[in-house]
Amino acid sequence: MEKSQHTDSMKIRLMKELVWPVATYGSENWTLRKNEETRLDAFEIKGLRKILRVSWTAKKTNEWVLHKAGVKRELLDTVKARKLAYSGHTMKKQHSCLEKEIVQETMPDARRRGRPRMAWMDK
Repeated sequence: MEKSQHTDSMKIRLMKELVWPVATYGSENWTLRKNEETRLDAFEIKGLRKILRVSWTAKKTNEWVLHKAGVKRELLDTVKARKLAYSGHTMKKQHSCLEKEIVQETMPDARRRGRPRMAWMDK
């Protein structure tokens, strides 16, 4: 296929279907801080800029790039939705499931952090 046969909308669809799953693999277990959210947004915009052939020095805003591509920011929302779905799946598990106990912080017979307290018999 020649390069001219690939439309931008087709390239954007391929990015969403082939690149995003690889980039977000295991995202259900990520701890999303502000830094990670910023990186995900930057990754999404960088991919769109590559597809539209817009240099980062071209003085075009991210909103302009999104408007030109005809899409909205979706990557971060997708990751958050996957995290929410996974936590719901974890909460539906049986009570004796170790994963659920860790998430709920209800570990049976778990010791407290630090040096053990002196018992009356130890003195």
